[in-house]
Amino acid sequence: MEFFIYIIIFIIGLLIGSFATLAIYRIPIGENITHKRSFCPSCNHKLGFLDLIPVLSYVFLKGKCRYCSQKIGKRYIFIEICSGIIFLSFALSLNIDFYAIEASKFIYLIFGFLYIIALLLIAGMDKEKRFISKKVVLYGVIVNFAYILYLYIVGKSNMYRYAIYLFFMSFFLLMNTLLLQKKGRENYTIDILILCMLIITFSGTVAFELTVILTLFFILLRAIKYAIKKDKENGNILPIGYYLCISNIIILILQNFVILGGD
Repeated sequence: MEFFIYIIIFIIGLLIGSFATLAIYRIPIGENITHKRSFCPSCNHKLGFLDLIPVLSYVFLKGKCRYCSQKIGKRYIFIEICSGIIFLSFALSLNIDFYAIEASKFIYLIFGFLYIIALLLIAGMDKEKRFISKKVVLYGVIVNFAYILYLYIVGKSNMYRYAIYLFFMSFFLLMNTLLLQKKGRENYTIDILILCMLIITFSGTVAFELTVILTLFFILLRAIKYAIKKDKENGNILPIGYYLCISNIIILILQNFVILGGD
């Protein structure tokens, strides 16, 4: 039974990854992500069900569009597979007994998935466009707020720490909105601060500190890579949000394995 549940979770992760590829492409250019059918960006032909099966469609179509034979970027299948692995790893890290499910772990699993979706979208858009969507951040804030309410009502957790986090997050969001209205452009630094508050609110202080350390490690590896290639132009474009999100996902999973995996 547990094996089939984990298979289902992996498939859900693949589906989320497929949705993420669509959202990462559409949100930065202001296109609808729910009511507009998927289409090939090369020939604009609307895609059918058989064209949209995660991983399998890419494999059977040999990485090409069925209608114009244009190559499909490898990033699509990469994001889908990574998303499936992340969802599966997160579920495994909780060491859930599906024959006697603990309500607290199950709730954390659901909120964890919702939170990871936000991180995947932010990471994808920041890596490709160096852009952090306010709508996705707002979605993450709503997920955090709902989880905090659950912790307060059911777990009787202390709200003061969370209230401080939410205050600073709201303050940075307001600041960014005012700057956008005044100067007509996004402020990437404030976007990163908002993302940091989003991460620390859900993950906690220790996980956030480890996330920052791992982010700095990844940035160092990236700098070494571009120094070896002598590629100054790409080396200067630093998607900090991407590294923060990926690092936080890794830390969350590892932290769960250490703390909850031993239950």
